[in-house]
Amino acid sequence: MSKMSLRDLLRASTECVLAPCVYDSASARAVELVGFKAMMFSSGEFSVATTGLPDYGFSDCGDVEWMVNRITLTSPLPLAVDIEDGFGGPLAVYRTCKRMVRAGASAVQLEDSANPDDAWGPLLSREEYLAKVRAAIEATAGSDCMVIARTNADPATELEEAVTRCAAAYELGAEMTTVVRLSNLSDAAYVAERLPGWKMYPDVSGRHGRAEVTVEEVYPLGFNFMTMHYLLKAAMDGMLEHGRRNFEQEGCLYTADKEDATGLFGESASALFDPDSYMDLEAKFTSQRREYRIGDRVVADFPEQFVHTPLEERF
Repeated sequence: MSKMSLRDLLRASTECVLAPCVYDSASARAVELVGFKAMMFSSGEFSVATTGLPDYGFSDCGDVEWMVNRITLTSPLPLAVDIEDGFGGPLAVYRTCKRMVRAGASAVQLEDSANPDDAWGPLLSREEYLAKVRAAIEATAGSDCMVIARTNADPATELEEAVTRCAAAYELGAEMTTVVRLSNLSDAAYVAERLPGWKMYPDVSGRHGRAEVTVEEVYPLGFNFMTMHYLLKAAMDGMLEHGRRNFEQEGCLYTADKEDATGLFGESASALFDPDSYMDLEAKFTSQRREYRIGDRVVADFPEQFVHTPLEERF
C-alpha cells in the first residue's frame, strides 16, 4: 500500500489539516499515535535536538535529508519539510529539492530570507526569491512532493509585499503559500482575500486559554493546512520532570513506577513502537515467533487507546 501524499490528503479533506512540527522518528511516532494526519519537519527543532545548539544555521542539507529519510521510512503520515532557504542559490535549491523528493518528503517549504542565520532579517529581492521558487518547482515536477512558498515578510510593515511575492510564486506553480509571521485572524483574512490557492497558517499559538485562531475560523478563508510547535517543548518538559524526580530519588523509581499518558509502567517506551508487529513479520521468514525483550523483561502490549497503524502501511 502506498502512502497518501499531502497533496492527495488536502484534496480529500473537508477541514483544515493540522500538522505538528516533528524533528525525529520518535516525535513523528508520537504524532501518528494520537491521530494527526500529517506533519511538518521543523529544521529549527531538528537542529536543537541533534546539535544541542540554538537554531542558527548549524545543520545542513545532508543532515536534514538523513532525518527526513529516517522519518518517512517508518511513518505512514505525509511529511512536509522546512528546507529554510534551500541551502544556497537556485542550483542548491534544485539539488536540495531533488534530495528531499528521494528522501520521501511530501512537500518542501522554501523561505525568502536573505540571511539563513536570521529568518526575521532582510528578505531576498522578489526576483532572487522567485528564481529559487522556479528551481524548486522544476525539481519536484512529476513527483508526489509539492512546493510551499514561504515569505518571512513582517505583516506589520510588509503585508502587501508578502501577498505580492506569494501570488507570484503561486503563478509559477507553488501549490501552497504561507506568510509565516501571521498571528491573528484579521491579517489572515486580508491575505486570504488577495492570495489565491492553498494557504498554510503557520505555527498557531495562543495565550491565557485562547488560541490566536482556530481551524474552524481559517478553513473557510482557504487555509487548509496549519502547523504548530509543541513536541520538543513537551519532550523537554517530560524529561526534566522525570529527571528532577529521579535525581532526587537517586534512581529510576519515579519513572518506573509512574503511569502516564501511555497507561504503561516501566522505564521503556518500546511498546509504543509496536515491536510485536515486527516479531510477527520476522516469524513469516523464520517460522518461529520470538518475544521482544529488553534484557529479561518482555515489553508490554501496544496501548489500545492510541492509533495502531498496520505495519505494511508504515513502509
